[in-house]
Amino acid sequence: MADPSSYRPKPGQIPDSPGVYKFRDEHRRVIYVGKAKSLRQRLASYFQDLANLHPRTRTMVTTAASVEWTVVSTEVEALQLEYSWIKEYDPRFNVKYRDDKSYPHLAVTMNEEFPRVQVMRGAKKKGVRYFGPYGHAWAIRDTVDLLLRVFPVRTCSAGVFKNASRTGRPCLLGYIGKCSAPCVGRVSPEEHRDLAEEFCDFMAGRTGTYIRRLEQRMTEAAEEMEYERAARLRDDIEALRKAMEKNAVVLADATDADLIALAEDELEAAVQIFHVRGGRVRGQRGWVTDKVEAVTTGDLVEHALQQLYGEETGDSVPKEVLVPALPEPVEPVQEWLTARRGSNVSLRIPQRGDKKALMETVQRNALQALALHKTRRASDLTTRSRALEEIAGALDLDSAPLRIECYDISHLQGDDVVASMVVFEDGLQRKGEYRRFQIKGFAGQDDVRSMHEVITRRFRRYLVEKEKTGEWTDGEDTVPGAAEILADGTPLSGGTLAEDDGRPKRFAYPPQLVVVDGGRPQVAAAQRALDELGIDDIAVCGLAKRLEEVWLPGEDDPVVLPRSSEGLYLLQRVRDEAHRFAITYQRAKRAKRFRSGPLDDVPGLGESRKQALIKHFGSVKKLRSATIDQICEVPGVGRKTAETIAVALAQAAPAAPAVNTATGEIMEDDEHAAPETTAGPAEEPVTAGASDERRGQET
Repeated sequence: MADPSSYRPKPGQIPDSPGVYKFRDEHRRVIYVGKAKSLRQRLASYFQDLANLHPRTRTMVTTAASVEWTVVSTEVEALQLEYSWIKEYDPRFNVKYRDDKSYPHLAVTMNEEFPRVQVMRGAKKKGVRYFGPYGHAWAIRDTVDLLLRVFPVRTCSAGVFKNASRTGRPCLLGYIGKCSAPCVGRVSPEEHRDLAEEFCDFMAGRTGTYIRRLEQRMTEAAEEMEYERAARLRDDIEALRKAMEKNAVVLADATDADLIALAEDELEAAVQIFHVRGGRVRGQRGWVTDKVEAVTTGDLVEHALQQLYGEETGDSVPKEVLVPALPEPVEPVQEWLTARRGSNVSLRIPQRGDKKALMETVQRNALQALALHKTRRASDLTTRSRALEEIAGALDLDSAPLRIECYDISHLQGDDVVASMVVFEDGLQRKGEYRRFQIKGFAGQDDVRSMHEVITRRFRRYLVEKEKTGEWTDGEDTVPGAAEILADGTPLSGGTLAEDDGRPKRFAYPPQLVVVDGGRPQVAAAQRALDELGIDDIAVCGLAKRLEEVWLPGEDDPVVLPRSSEGLYLLQRVRDEAHRFAITYQRAKRAKRFRSGPLDDVPGLGESRKQALIKHFGSVKKLRSATIDQICEVPGVGRKTAETIAVALAQAAPAAPAVNTATGEIMEDDEHAAPETTAGPAEEPVTAGASDERRGQET
């Protein structure tokens, strides 16, 4: 625990102007970001008698080891910079709302030649129109099914669309009239885009125009005694009205507004948002947060507004935002919202009428969300705390292991040997800190040697970070193993280590417990690696799959935890997650190796030019027989590059001819022929494994 007086700035050093400040811990990690109208007054409030501080503020200032600030011109700039730094550094003591679920949106991909209507989750894409969010995906599909009678917009994936274009036959929706079938040319791209625009206008709340237009066309058809067409139009009108009834009118004046309500206690707060467009509730979402700092209701509202509109612009920010309490001061927040929208935004507390009544409904939702969250979390916190205590007791640790790292080795018969590192903090996954390794020290299959290499590399880098921050206290001039680092070609700075900027570094923080997937040999290898580096304050254990035994270094017999033990269950979860993460990486690496070809070995040839070459010549075989002048005809390929390609292909041995196993016939060698590429939908749901592979950094 640090003494705040040890890093308190001198009074004359702090400017009396607007700005943003950062508290850093002993590892130089940013742990809190704040803004102030007067930096001098705000920072002085942190350096007073600890007994007068709020308990969470007291914890923050005693965890910190330094403070720094940046002066800005206005409070609006301070608000923008604070939001940017919170997103960049993810400080542990700041209020961070977390979605209680991933809300689906109804999306129209206006950035495609033939716009597609679909359900989308996750980050928003440029050129896509979004409506929602909705509570359930089925609610979106029900609405879309009704609207396709009137606005038959494409809903199929890119693969289905391309297949229908090739065969000249539309899908089922095209036959039953719920798709205009642009894939077979029934409508032009311009006509289909007009349909998509009308669909978007209807979803945006401009419904009266289309109802009146259809009613007029139905009347004209009846007068002309075209009763079948009139009946179809009648059914279309009924479908639109049913779709409108799914979103009841809550504000009679066709208001566009977001209503934000909060429910809070001393430890947590829940926020609920109703999105009202055209007087109807078009979407709802909710977040929950731990109150890790001393905040007022106005502060929570300000954080919610940053979370809600920090990445939004234009019409995504409504004209009116109704809140239970105003931030203090309110003017910078209102100016910031106005800048995000591009026109005036009203930020106020509803006082009477329909808007106040609707705010009470949102408030009831927030209270229910907080109660449900506390019911779930009480059980979850109790279980996780018990699991960590059981592990500490079984392994004879001084305290509960709040940070656990687990390592696993994966390969296929000695090929593509990789390792994974997963991190659990307070019993929960920290996927942003997952890491993956390629085994470089040797070739072949040797899990014990691989484990020794991975543990050595991971904790050698931890020691390098420790030395950089001045924490190395053994009197050594260099980190143990530094010569080996250089001999292995691993740099002490640059790409491997993050700069000293407060961002979470790759290997800067040690665990209290290292878990390895395996038995006594793997545990001994991990412990030997730590001993060689001079690290003696990190516990090691292994979890063997056969009988789920927990092995400790130097012990002849394993520790056997009861099958009903929460500690054993947590260790199994950690081990299984490391195994999943390792095998996902190993499979991806193997698949990439199988897809590789002669062009992959050409230096300086990127993916775009490789695709252009294959598309131009049709196959690697034809490219191999082409002259340098013919290769130069490909856009983006100069003569020097063409010569390099020709030499590389001449040196590469051609693949063996393919044989038809049914007839024994030698087939035409169309090595690496250009495949029929099928573009996926504009945005596909990301699986957990794919998301983890993006988070985990290769080492």
